[in-house]
Amino acid sequence: MEPSGPLNVGSIARLCKNFGVSELRLVSPKCNVTDKNAQLMAVKGGIFLTKAKIYSSLINAIGDCPRVIATSGRIDHGNIPLLEPENAINWFLDSSDGSAVALVFGREDSGLTNQELLLAQKVVTLKTIKNYRSLNLSHAVAIVLHEIHRCEEMKSNTDSILAPKVDPALPLELNNCIEEAEKLLLEIGFLYKHTSKARISKIRALLQRSEICPSEVAMIRGIVSQVRWALDEGKSSTD
Repeated sequence: MEPSGPLNVGSIARLCKNFGVSELRLVSPKCNVTDKNAQLMAVKGGIFLTKAKIYSSLINAIGDCPRVIATSGRIDHGNIPLLEPENAINWFLDSSDGSAVALVFGREDSGLTNQELLLAQKVVTLKTIKNYRSLNLSHAVAIVLHEIHRCEEMKSNTDSILAPKVDPALPLELNNCIEEAEKLLLEIGFLYKHTSKARISKIRALLQRSEICPSEVAMIRGIVSQVRWALDEGKSSTD
Protein backbone atom coordinates (compact mmCIF):
# COMPACT_ATOMS: atom_id res chain seq x y z
CA MET A 1 0.00 0.00 0.00
CA GLU A 2 1.62 3.24 -1.24
CA PRO A 3 5.25 2.09 -0.94
CA SER A 4 7.65 5.03 -0.95
CA GLY A 5 11.10 3.42 -1.10
CA PRO A 6 12.46 1.82 -4.28
CA LEU A 7 14.96 -0.20 -2.22
CA ASN A 8 12.11 -1.75 -0.25
CA VAL A 9 10.11 -2.50 -3.40
CA GLY A 10 13.17 -4.10 -4.99
CA SER A 11 13.80 -6.23 -1.92
CA ILE A 12 10.16 -7.36 -1.92
CA ALA A 13 10.42 -8.32 -5.61
CA ARG A 14 13.41 -10.51 -4.72
CA LEU A 15 11.40 -12.13 -1.91
CA CYS A 16 8.58 -12.85 -4.36
CA LYS A 17 11.10 -14.83 -6.42
CA ASN A 18 12.53 -16.55 -3.32
CA PHE A 19 9.17 -17.79 -2.06
CA GLY A 20 7.24 -18.48 -5.26
CA VAL A 21 4.78 -15.59 -5.05
CA SER A 22 2.76 -15.42 -8.26
CA GLU A 23 2.17 -11.67 -8.48
CA LEU A 24 3.20 -8.36 -6.94
CA ARG A 25 0.42 -5.78 -6.69
CA LEU A 26 1.14 -2.18 -5.69
CA VAL A 27 -1.45 0.37 -4.60
CA SER A 28 -0.59 3.96 -5.59
CA PRO A 29 3.20 3.59 -5.24
CA LYS A 30 5.01 6.79 -4.24
CA CYS A 31 8.23 5.82 -6.00
CA ASN A 32 9.42 4.64 -9.39
CA VAL A 33 9.17 0.87 -9.06
CA THR A 34 11.48 0.28 -12.03
CA ASP A 35 14.14 2.61 -10.58
CA LYS A 36 17.71 1.31 -11.03
CA ASN A 37 18.07 0.95 -7.24
CA ALA A 38 14.92 -1.15 -7.10
CA GLN A 39 16.24 -3.33 -9.93
CA LEU A 40 19.58 -3.64 -8.16
CA MET A 41 17.90 -4.91 -4.97
CA ALA A 42 15.56 -7.24 -6.88
CA VAL A 43 18.39 -9.26 -8.49
CA LYS A 44 16.59 -12.24 -10.16
CA GLY A 45 13.25 -10.93 -8.96
CA GLY A 46 13.39 -7.98 -11.36
CA ILE A 47 10.59 -9.48 -13.46
CA PHE A 48 8.20 -8.78 -10.58
CA LEU A 49 8.97 -5.06 -10.92
CA THR A 50 8.37 -4.89 -14.65
CA LYS A 51 5.20 -6.98 -14.40
CA ALA A 52 3.87 -5.49 -11.15
CA LYS A 53 0.19 -4.56 -11.33
CA ILE A 54 -0.59 -1.01 -10.19
CA TYR A 55 -3.93 -0.14 -8.58
CA SER A 56 -5.47 3.11 -7.41
CA SER A 57 -7.29 1.56 -4.44
CA LEU A 58 -6.84 -1.37 -2.09
CA ILE A 59 -10.33 -2.76 -2.71
CA ASN A 60 -9.55 -3.10 -6.41
CA ALA A 61 -6.17 -4.68 -5.72
CA ILE A 62 -7.69 -7.47 -3.61
CA GLY A 63 -11.06 -7.63 -5.37
CA ASP A 64 -10.53 -11.14 -6.76
CA CYS A 65 -9.03 -12.64 -3.57
CA PRO A 66 -11.51 -14.41 -1.26
CA ARG A 67 -8.97 -14.82 1.55
CA VAL A 68 -7.05 -11.74 2.67
CA ILE A 69 -4.59 -11.29 5.53
CA ALA A 70 -3.53 -7.78 6.47
CA THR A 71 -0.54 -6.90 8.61
CA SER A 72 -0.36 -4.26 11.32
CA GLY A 73 2.18 -3.05 13.84
CA ARG A 74 -0.67 -1.63 15.93
CA ILE A 75 -3.03 -3.50 18.25
CA ASP A 76 -5.77 -0.80 18.11
CA HIS A 77 -6.79 -1.98 14.66
CA GLY A 78 -10.58 -2.19 14.94
CA ASN A 79 -12.81 -5.18 15.50
CA ILE A 80 -11.19 -7.86 13.35
CA PRO A 81 -9.56 -10.58 15.49
CA LEU A 82 -5.79 -10.29 15.82
CA LEU A 83 -4.25 -13.71 15.22
CA GLU A 84 -0.90 -15.37 15.68
CA PRO A 85 0.75 -15.55 12.24
CA GLU A 86 0.71 -19.36 12.18
CA ASN A 87 -3.05 -19.58 12.87
CA ALA A 88 -3.85 -16.98 10.21
CA ILE A 89 -1.54 -18.62 7.67
CA ASN A 90 -3.08 -22.07 8.17
CA TRP A 91 -6.49 -20.48 7.50
CA PHE A 92 -4.95 -18.78 4.47
CA LEU A 93 -3.65 -22.11 3.13
CA ASP A 94 -7.09 -23.75 3.43
CA SER A 95 -8.27 -21.82 0.37
CA SER A 96 -9.87 -23.62 -2.55
CA ASP A 97 -7.55 -24.88 -5.26
CA GLY A 98 -6.76 -22.15 -7.77
CA SER A 99 -8.32 -19.27 -5.84
CA ALA A 100 -6.23 -16.13 -5.39
CA VAL A 101 -5.20 -15.19 -1.86
CA ALA A 102 -3.66 -11.90 -0.75
CA LEU A 103 -1.22 -10.56 1.82
CA VAL A 104 -1.56 -6.83 2.43
CA PHE A 105 1.29 -4.73 3.80
CA GLY A 106 0.98 -1.07 4.74
CA ARG A 107 2.92 2.12 4.17
CA GLU A 108 6.46 2.33 5.51
CA ASP A 109 5.64 5.26 7.82
CA SER A 110 2.04 4.70 8.92
CA GLY A 111 0.97 1.18 7.96
CA LEU A 112 -2.67 0.49 7.11
CA THR A 113 -5.63 2.50 8.38
CA ASN A 114 -8.37 0.80 10.38
CA GLN A 115 -10.72 1.11 7.38
CA GLU A 116 -8.16 -0.65 5.19
CA LEU A 117 -7.65 -3.39 7.77
CA LEU A 118 -11.42 -3.99 7.73
CA LEU A 119 -11.12 -5.12 4.11
CA ALA A 120 -9.30 -8.26 5.34
CA GLN A 121 -10.75 -11.21 7.25
CA LYS A 122 -7.64 -11.64 9.39
CA VAL A 123 -5.07 -9.26 10.82
CA VAL A 124 -1.65 -10.34 12.08
CA THR A 125 1.03 -8.53 14.02
CA LEU A 126 4.61 -9.73 14.17
CA LYS A 127 5.84 -9.76 17.73
CA THR A 128 8.68 -7.42 18.61
CA ILE A 129 9.64 -5.64 21.81
CA LYS A 130 6.73 -3.52 23.07
CA ASN A 131 8.40 -0.12 22.84
CA TYR A 132 9.38 -0.52 19.17
CA ARG A 133 6.85 -2.49 17.12
CA SER A 134 7.57 -0.98 13.71
CA LEU A 135 9.41 -3.25 11.26
CA ASN A 136 11.02 -2.35 7.96
CA LEU A 137 8.52 -3.14 5.20
CA SER A 138 10.66 -5.67 3.34
CA HIS A 139 11.66 -7.35 6.62
CA ALA A 140 8.01 -7.84 7.52
CA VAL A 141 7.33 -9.32 4.07
CA ALA A 142 10.27 -11.71 4.49
CA ILE A 143 9.05 -12.97 7.86
CA VAL A 144 5.48 -13.57 6.69
CA LEU A 145 6.54 -15.31 3.46
CA HIS A 146 8.95 -17.50 5.40
CA GLU A 147 6.13 -18.49 7.78
CA ILE A 148 3.86 -19.35 4.83
CA HIS A 149 6.60 -21.50 3.28
CA ARG A 150 7.16 -23.28 6.61
CA CYS A 151 3.44 -23.93 7.14
CA GLU A 152 3.08 -25.19 3.56
CA GLU A 153 5.84 -27.73 4.13
CA MET A 154 4.25 -28.88 7.39
CA LYS A 155 0.90 -29.36 5.63
CA SER A 156 2.48 -31.31 2.78
CA ASN A 157 4.08 -33.67 5.31
CA THR A 158 0.79 -34.32 7.11
CA ASP A 159 -1.04 -37.50 6.15
CA SER A 160 -4.55 -36.37 7.12
CA ILE A 161 -5.13 -33.03 5.40
CA LEU A 162 -8.57 -31.56 5.88
CA ALA A 163 -10.61 -30.71 2.81
CA PRO A 164 -10.46 -26.99 1.95
CA LYS A 165 -13.26 -24.89 3.35
CA VAL A 166 -15.58 -22.81 1.21
CA ASP A 167 -13.82 -19.55 0.43
CA PRO A 168 -15.31 -16.30 1.76
CA ALA A 169 -16.96 -13.85 -0.62
CA LEU A 170 -14.66 -11.72 -2.73
CA PRO A 171 -13.81 -8.37 -1.10
CA LEU A 172 -15.29 -6.39 -4.01
CA GLU A 173 -18.59 -8.33 -3.83
CA LEU A 174 -18.81 -7.79 -0.08
CA ASN A 175 -17.90 -4.11 -0.38
CA ASN A 176 -20.59 -3.52 -3.03
CA CYS A 177 -23.15 -5.31 -0.86
CA ILE A 178 -22.28 -3.19 2.19
CA GLU A 179 -22.44 0.03 0.17
CA GLU A 180 -25.91 -0.90 -1.17
CA ALA A 181 -27.12 -1.75 2.34
CA GLU A 182 -25.71 1.52 3.71
CA LYS A 183 -27.63 3.56 1.12
CA LEU A 184 -30.86 1.76 2.01
CA LEU A 185 -30.31 2.09 5.77
CA LEU A 186 -29.66 5.82 5.37
CA GLU A 187 -32.81 6.14 3.27
CA ILE A 188 -35.07 4.45 5.82
CA GLY A 189 -33.53 6.31 8.77
CA PHE A 190 -31.77 3.40 10.47
CA LEU A 191 -28.45 5.17 9.87
CA TYR A 192 -27.61 8.87 10.10
CA LYS A 193 -24.93 10.52 7.99
CA HIS A 194 -22.87 11.72 10.95
CA THR A 195 -22.65 8.22 12.50
CA SER A 196 -23.01 5.92 9.49
CA LYS A 197 -19.26 5.39 8.98
CA ALA A 198 -18.75 4.03 12.52
CA ARG A 199 -21.85 1.81 12.43
CA ILE A 200 -21.09 0.42 8.98
CA SER A 201 -17.55 -0.38 10.16
CA LYS A 202 -19.08 -2.56 12.90
CA ILE A 203 -21.29 -4.32 10.35
CA ARG A 204 -18.29 -4.85 8.06
CA ALA A 205 -16.23 -6.28 10.93
CA LEU A 206 -19.09 -8.63 11.86
CA LEU A 207 -19.36 -9.96 8.30
CA GLN A 208 -15.59 -10.35 8.00
CA ARG A 209 -15.40 -12.29 11.28
CA SER A 210 -18.12 -14.62 10.04
CA GLU A 211 -16.23 -15.19 6.76
CA ILE A 212 -19.47 -14.65 4.87
CA CYS A 213 -19.67 -16.77 1.70
CA PRO A 214 -20.79 -15.67 -1.79
CA SER A 215 -24.29 -17.17 -1.50
CA GLU A 216 -24.88 -15.30 1.77
CA VAL A 217 -23.77 -12.03 0.19
CA ALA A 218 -26.19 -12.70 -2.67
CA MET A 219 -28.99 -13.31 -0.16
CA ILE A 220 -28.34 -9.99 1.62
CA ARG A 221 -28.26 -8.13 -1.70
CA GLY A 222 -31.55 -9.81 -2.61
CA ILE A 223 -33.11 -8.62 0.66
CA VAL A 224 -31.84 -5.08 0.07
CA SER A 225 -33.24 -5.10 -3.48
CA GLN A 226 -36.61 -6.42 -2.36
CA VAL A 227 -36.93 -3.85 0.43
CA ARG A 228 -36.03 -1.08 -2.01
CA TRP A 229 -38.64 -2.39 -4.48
CA ALA A 230 -41.28 -2.46 -1.72
CA LEU A 231 -40.43 1.09 -0.72
CA ASP A 232 -40.71 2.28 -4.34
CA GLU A 233 -44.03 0.48 -4.75
CA GLY A 234 -45.34 2.08 -1.57
CA LYS A 235 -44.36 5.52 -2.80
CA SER A 236 -46.00 5.01 -6.21
CA SER A 237 -49.26 3.79 -4.67
CA THR A 238 -49.57 6.93 -2.56
CA ASP A 239 -48.87 9.34 -5.42
